Amino acid sequence: MRIAIVKLSSLGDIIHAMIVLQFIKNFNQEISIDWVIEESYKDLLKAHPEISTVHSINIKKAKKKKSLVVLIRELKKVRRLSSYDLVIDMQGLIKSAIISRIIPSKVTLGFDKNSSRESLSSFFYNKTFKYDYDKNIIERNLAIIKFALGISNTDIIENKLPFLYSSQESTNINLSSAKKNIILVPGASYKSKCYPIKNFAELTKLFDANYIVIWGDYKEKKMAEELKFLSPAINICEKLSIDSLILLISKVDLLIGPDTGPTHMAWALNIPSITIFGPTPGLRNTFETKINRIIQSDSIVDSKKINKSDDSIKDIKVKDIFAIASSLLQ
Repeated sequence: MRIAIVKLSSLGDIIHAMIVLQFIKNFNQEISIDWVIEESYKDLLKAHPEISTVHSINIKKAKKKKSLVVLIRELKKVRRLSSYDLVIDMQGLIKSAIISRIIPSKVTLGFDKNSSRESLSSFFYNKTFKYDYDKNIIERNLAIIKFALGISNTDIIENKLPFLYSSQESTNINLSSAKKNIILVPGASYKSKCYPIKNFAELTKLFDANYIVIWGDYKEKKMAEELKFLSPAINICEKLSIDSLILLISKVDLLIGPDTGPTHMAWALNIPSITIFGPTPGLRNTFETKINRIIQSDSIVDSKKINKSDDSIKDIKVKDIFAIASSLLQ
């Protein structure tokens, strides 16, 4: 049986979906799995042993250039793929639904109109699945796979194996052998998801640890530099590739950050983590374990319509994060 999974972006969302790979393989090792993904995220999948082929497309480039020619070229790439027994759209957007539909296949499966952020996406499938959009995203991803393949086993989340892989063997970032190594993630996709820099600086004063700050773009680099100004002992990384980031996170003792890709990487790697939630739904956007904890503000969050002006994350107390971190580092 040949399956193609369509999950184009973003970093955290792709990671949330990748847990299904071991779930499928635990059910049947003979199933061949390909993945269709945005070009900028392909390194997240390239070293994964359970993926047969990664098909990358560049819809973002077409959108940025506002080019119909580029868009048609990218869509033709997936139209030329060989036929699958099953294509599963795990994104639930109109663009991912269109891509899923034009891939040659016997069955194109996606969430129904009441279960997707963009209800019109369901028009493009010839088979749909109903599962409440507000439910935990990881449970949603596993539920559609269970439905597609007729699987009954449900204990994979609690017993998951690490499922991110780096092609690198060593990191050039100096990790301490005498102190705990803690990654701090100050940045996120928009400002209200970010925990205040001064609070991060206060947190670093409570632990004698080797702090490593990571960043992804210019704005996040400026945040990292602001944090170093307030807490000079921290170490700021150079910009890391996805491959390097996977390796680094796999080596540390704890990662603390907001609802963003690197924090979800720690979850996927079974590395202790604290995810700080303000304007996004904590119990939906990750899955707590004994070593992966969340802390969230008191905001009432609509998962379909995020309020980017909600700055309630600033109300989360440093002492409460410290208490969770202390328990995880024992």
